[in-house]
Amino acid sequence: MSPRIRLHKAIAQAGIASRRKAEKLIASGKVKVNGKIVKKQGVIVEPSRDAIEVLGGKISPFAKRKYYFLLNKPVGYVTTTKDPRRRKTVMELIPDIKGLFPVGRLDKNTTGLLLITNDGELAYRLTHPKFEIEKVYNAEVDGDITESELKKLEKGVYIDGKRTSPCKIKILNKAAVQLRIHEGRKRQVRRMFEAIGYRVLKLDRIEYAGIRAGIKRGACRKLRPSEIKDLKE
Repeated sequence: MSPRIRLHKAIAQAGIASRRKAEKLIASGKVKVNGKIVKKQGVIVEPSRDAIEVLGGKISPFAKRKYYFLLNKPVGYVTTTKDPRRRKTVMELIPDIKGLFPVGRLDKNTTGLLLITNDGELAYRLTHPKFEIEKVYNAEVDGDITESELKKLEKGVYIDGKRTSPCKIKILNKAAVQLRIHEGRKRQVRRMFEAIGYRVLKLDRIEYAGIRAGIKRGACRKLRPSEIKDLKE
């Protein structure tokens, strides 16, 4: 039996984040205890018996080693550790190591780069909006896009009443563009195009936080030490 300790301390002992950052994760609804989201500070847990999840990944107070993988996600997989509808998840494509979880999301029909780790502190930095982590997508749409419409996207369009941040766009051909954004709203790129009257036919994330794949679709590799260093910096 392990001692009963405060939740933020248990997260810190697992090497996921500092105590202060663990408190922020709790307050933002990123932590579950026994399947329920906990936002209240000071909750007491027993790490050996309570199931603690941070950013979707279960933690162990004794698991200190950090793992970092890059997955080139194919179509048809959902970005979650488990799916109640029994759809295929990205966890089926990575090494079977306890505590791993995907960083950020790609919807079922979007392909491309996805980071997999058990490092909660890094995951927090890569997903929190204030750090403005850059992501690059190639998008094919159902029509020829005009320059004036692209300028609208670059300046920002409204999604759910809130304007998207300015982004950089490179034209690949009449119906395909490359977008460089730093936001991460749900289905953001698809919804940006919907806002100007287009439907995205194919969407591929080719770069995440400066990292590019170098692997085939569906393949997974360990991050290089230099890539891990760059991410942490």
